Amino acid sequence: MSSAAITAELTVLEARRLALCRAGLMKPEWTGLTHRVPRSRPSAGHDATIDVVRRFGYLQLDTVSVAGARSHSIVLLSRLAGLHPRAAEELLRPGAPLFEYWGHEASYIPLDLYPAFEFRRRELRDRYAWRTDSGSQYAQVAASLRRRLQEEGPLRSLDMDGPGGRGWWDFKIAKRVANALWSSGELAIRERRNFQRVYDLAERVIPAHVRTGRIATDEAYEMLLMKALDGHGWATTATLAHTWRLRVRDPRVRAAIVRLNACGRIVACRLVPQQSSATSARLARSSSLLGWIRPQDLELAARLGRARPRLDSGVLLSPFDPTLWDRQRVALLFDFDQVLEVFKPAAHRRYGYYCLPVLAGERLVARVDLKAERRAGLLRVLRRHMETADGASAHAAHEAAVDSALARFASALELELASTAAGN
Repeated sequence: MSSAAITAELTVLEARRLALCRAGLMKPEWTGLTHRVPRSRPSAGHDATIDVVRRFGYLQLDTVSVAGARSHSIVLLSRLAGLHPRAAEELLRPGAPLFEYWGHEASYIPLDLYPAFEFRRRELRDRYAWRTDSGSQYAQVAASLRRRLQEEGPLRSLDMDGPGGRGWWDFKIAKRVANALWSSGELAIRERRNFQRVYDLAERVIPAHVRTGRIATDEAYEMLLMKALDGHGWATTATLAHTWRLRVRDPRVRAAIVRLNACGRIVACRLVPQQSSATSARLARSSSLLGWIRPQDLELAARLGRARPRLDSGVLLSPFDPTLWDRQRVALLFDFDQVLEVFKPAAHRRYGYYCLPVLAGERLVARVDLKAERRAGLLRVLRRHMETADGASAHAAHEAAVDSALARFASALELELASTAAGN
């Protein structure tokens, strides 16, 4: 954090409610986002999904579909009742107001942010020095790929020639080259077919007025940091930077924060930890309690704290949900240890392969490990882990919230919920 004086304070409860509000996980009158779309009107569902992506500035992509939907679908289904389960898989199409690029991870990003990433494309062009070395094997593959795209049109990575490897981590050279040319802006992802990237020349995907737009790097940093704060509500400098794969100690990040604070677009804000929370007590002397907030969100957080608004309950969240990928932030705001055990050996997993946290009201009360069996039309609950609740009545309420969340998710996927696993 910069040397700006602390000018505001929020309680953890206010920051948590604000985070959920900005994330679109509270009532529409607070979030400003639609919560239900009619399946009879696909265009309404498309517009609502774009609104969600614009709120965060990104929709992180992930390949794992064991739960019946990939992460980007789960993020949308958790916010938009009635959304068709395939909607997220069909978001990126020619003419869509989105492009695919490196946000937090590989993400769908609103097209109007394309110019803001020119500094990154430029840095990556400089990194791939082989692009200008005619004797390099990579440069020869790049030239061949450009020629094929020009003559044959869009190509999937599976359609590219080149020696393959024996494992999914050993990409063939053509795919590595395509990824490099995409990252540096020469190519673009035209669409995804069965989650396979379809590459094309950037000038055939990104509209000319967007592709040629120029934004100074200083302005781009300000734009990205403000967009991150728009989705988070309150956030530390580290969270804002990591939202876009920026380095926290990058002088450009620090300078942008100082400028935004100086002109009043953001306010320095300290969190007041909950005395009863072991996690917050552990972090009480940490810089994790120092962050930033937009003035209008400071007012909103105060209203949320006073009004005790009615909150939605019983919804499953993707482990890569925008509210969950920053583990330290989740621990601070929700007193919840967010873990992902996909890469752990089965014997070492406590919660399961691909656990979805359950949001009940404003608390993360459980996590469930799911497996969809499409041919059988079933959604199976392999594990169901309840977090500690204050008393029997709270535990019962949390159990009911988990039941409703599972029923909602199964219905959204058009699957029948199988008998659930026993709770812990």
